[in-house]
Amino acid sequence: MIWRKNLIFAQNKNNASILTIMYWTLELASKLEDAPWPATKEELIDYAVRSGAPLEVLENLQEIEDEGDVYDSIEDIWPDYPTKEDFLFNEDEY
Repeated sequence: MIWRKNLIFAQNKNNASILTIMYWTLELASKLEDAPWPATKEELIDYAVRSGAPLEVLENLQEIEDEGDVYDSIEDIWPDYPTKEDFLFNEDEY
């Protein structure tokens, strides 16, 4: 299984450090493949809710630091997201 663990350090209103861990798996990330890209964090959360994505997807999206960024694809959220090229599948052979 391919997954990514992001460690995010933040501070709450009392300036206490908070450690947040996001886990992305192929299954979880695939729930966003048909999202309306490019999209903001709020649009991705809305899409995940409307499409019935697992709770883990919503939690991961909520943990993204929001600076008003627009994400063009899942690779902007999970840079190691595998592409067809990663599987070494030659479509011309079939």
